[in-house]
Amino acid sequence: MFAPIVILTRNCLGQVKFNKLRGKLIAVHAQVIVHFCDYFHISHITRQNLIRLARDNGKRLGFLA
Repeated sequence: MFAPIVILTRNCLGQVKFNKLRGKLIAVHAQVIVHFCDYFHISHITRQNLIRLARDNGKRLGFLA
């Protein structure tokens, strides 16, 4: 679904800058999940599963193209 946007962005920025940006965005997203889980006292195991679910959804939606 989002793969064309991701590919276009990668082509515009270049592979190195794109990978840095992608890494930062993934880290921020993981931090949001961590803060959410801490706020609601969700266990470490569930938090790991949520991060994995986010990664898998990203692959399916084309964010990791």
